[in-house]
Amino acid sequence: MGCAGSRPKTDGQRERSLRRPKSWKHPSPISKAELVQMREEFWDTAPHYGGKKEIWDALRAAAEADACLAQAIVESAGVIVHNTDLSICYDQKGAKYELPKYVLSEPSNLIGRS
Repeated sequence: MGCAGSRPKTDGQRERSLRRPKSWKHPSPISKAELVQMREEFWDTAPHYGGKKEIWDALRAAAEADACLAQAIVESAGVIVHNTDLSICYDQKGAKYELPKYVLSEPSNLIGRS
């Protein structure tokens, strides 16, 4: 059983469900506002380091979605997921896309964590 809209893998394809990165800690405690600012800065500058803007947009949407929706987003965009936590991905032409942990999940030392 998989996500809504998932389809069986064909021979030669491995099932690779996406997951959130392992727990991580920022060097110093940060607030939610600081985390949001770091994320915005990353997404604003990431396309300038190579790759296609459409892939960066899909990766952002996937990073901000739950795992099931993220899986559908990367599949529809043709993203090749190297690490199941989305930290390293490739497009179909081989361009590499590296995502830092702070855009994929919250740190364990987030100030004001609910």
